[in-house]
Amino acid sequence: MTPQHFIKNIEFSKVLKLDSLVDYEEGTVVSRTLSQAKSQSMTLFAFDKGEGMSSHSSSGDALVYILDGETEITIAEQKFNLKKGETIAMPSGKPHALLATERFKMLLFVIFKSS
Repeated sequence: MTPQHFIKNIEFSKVLKLDSLVDYEEGTVVSRTLSQAKSQSMTLFAFDKGEGMSSHSSSGDALVYILDGETEITIAEQKFNLKKGETIAMPSGKPHALLATERFKMLLFVIFKSS
């Protein structure tokens, strides 16, 4: 019987650099889902300069970790400038958006209330 894995699209038992698992593409956003379930999701993103995500809200708390570059994240109309190595938590139910002020890569965790 094959075991069920909850992490996908990544090699097991191998040392990897997260920022190398998504590449920049001109004029677009690239993503790679690493885990997706009812209670959580984990996704890598690479944003070209000037790309972003428009304001939206989520039913889960989100944690963003910047792997490379710089971005401006807005949470409930408050702006934050984040650089490589920095992180920010975004509460559920609050509108948030982001804009790539430079090319940047991030790891996004979203944790949803368990039922």
